[in-house]
Amino acid sequence: MRVGIATLLAASFVIAASVSSLADETAKRRTLSLTATAYNSVPAQTNSEPNIAAWGDPLTPGMKVIAVSRDLLEIGLTRGAEVEIDGIPGTYRVLDKMGRRWEKRIDIYMGEDIQAAREWGVRNVRIRY
Repeated sequence: MRVGIATLLAASFVIAASVSSLADETAKRRTLSLTATAYNSVPAQTNSEPNIAAWGDPLTPGMKVIAVSRDLLEIGLTRGAEVEIDGIPGTYRVLDKMGRRWEKRIDIYMGEDIQAAREWGVRNVRIRY
């Protein structure tokens, strides 16, 4: 089977463009080290509507959601942002925000599993977003 030079050049261009696009996406991602705690959908930890996040999004146990301290909103961790947390599989979405007293912190949603949140405790983590 013979392939013409024009076909090879076109294929090379497509591959180079794809690699360049992937490199651009990777370069746009930011890394941040911060404190991570955990929270649950229970009135004692939130308010009278524990299954409703700060922006009005419904929370259901099993969702991969984080709340962010308000200082992180200014650097791009806004509602709907996707976040990877080192040491935890999957991608988490920012759907909640924390009280004003917290800085450089995320809170990982753990449904109604209070024991899991306690076991998580307070950890220093690195995230990518």
